[in-house]
Amino acid sequence: MSRDNLSQDEARRLALAAQGFDRPRPGGPIHTTHLRRIIRQLGLLQLDFVNVLVPAHYQVPFSRLGPYMRSRLDEVVYKRREFTEQWAHEASIVPVETWPLLRHRMAAHRVRPYGFEKFLEQNPEYVQRVLDEVRARGPLTADELPPPDGDAYHLPSDWHWSVRRAVLEAHFGRGVLAVADRRPGFARAYDLAERVLSAEHHGRQVERDESQRELLRQAGRALGVGTLGDLADYFRMPAREARPRVVELVEAGELRLVRVEGWREPAYLHPEAKVPRCIEVAALLSPFDPLIWFRRRAKRLFDFEHRFEIFVPAEKRKWGCYVLPFLMGDRLVARVDLKADRSERRLRVLAAHLEPHAEAGSVAETLAAELRGMAGWLGMESVAVKGQRAFARTLAAAVRA
Repeated sequence: MSRDNLSQDEARRLALAAQGFDRPRPGGPIHTTHLRRIIRQLGLLQLDFVNVLVPAHYQVPFSRLGPYMRSRLDEVVYKRREFTEQWAHEASIVPVETWPLLRHRMAAHRVRPYGFEKFLEQNPEYVQRVLDEVRARGPLTADELPPPDGDAYHLPSDWHWSVRRAVLEAHFGRGVLAVADRRPGFARAYDLAERVLSAEHHGRQVERDESQRELLRQAGRALGVGTLGDLADYFRMPAREARPRVVELVEAGELRLVRVEGWREPAYLHPEAKVPRCIEVAALLSPFDPLIWFRRRAKRLFDFEHRFEIFVPAEKRKWGCYVLPFLMGDRLVARVDLKADRSERRLRVLAAHLEPHAEAGSVAETLAAELRGMAGWLGMESVAVKGQRAFARTLAAAVRA
């Protein structure tokens, strides 16, 4: 693409193509090859285990591929060891070759929960004992470790973490331990990083500036086009650190400075980005989907106010507890507050909201089909729509039909 100016519509289609929404879902079974392709195209999957519906990192491939066996994602990540977990855009699944690109962050990792550094400093024997236990026994969860001496079993904070888990997390954040598996209840099983990652990836050293350039290259590829803030946010890089690296990538021809209609800031275009003539897709999006996770970008691309309100008191919520935006074509046209009622095997739509520019009838018909598809994927037998607003009633009728 040689143009220096993009219309808003072109930028939106370009961004959707970069995120994997420019091709139809596979017509047959979803294999591990499909999942590998999606994770590598996106660069990462943000982990979130809120189970109101289904953990978010399972939703992101579903949006692009349709129904698949969730165990296959676990197989790709934890059995075949082509991907691993690390702090990237928050806690994330990343390709194993991304691990050395994040090593400079591990060296400066901020231990969680806040203030836990004091425990680590005051209890070096227990901190070392945790490593010794893992080294001797192999992958361990927090519950499989001996507790520290004394009364410090749980942390006096609102994180509800045990000291054992927090020590493991500190070692993980610093790159000494890696996640070898997920056990029942999604509990992390930690092992020494050199036993989880191959020597090629664990032992590889990458200079800090080149690590940042490569992360920004990946962000540019996954976004298609974005501002400096968009690029920096993708891997949670401070904008002040991203700015000189982006300048270097522009000078090297690996990003191109462009203008997008209606954007106040300059944008950076990946040279491999394509603008499809149209986007034909219908997909419910996880609140943590990389297409929308950066609120300012969602507003710029889609004129869409994206808020995740699960931690907002119920009486102050505008949209709902666990709300999924609905992508239809190249626009976000609605949002639905969903809950998987596992006891009654029913996918519940607790609220449904239509965007001002969208037409209720066509959106409801398409959304109803997508809700039925998601319900089947989750093992639900039916979809139930609640609400007295006009669009909720229209959607309920479409679901019944």
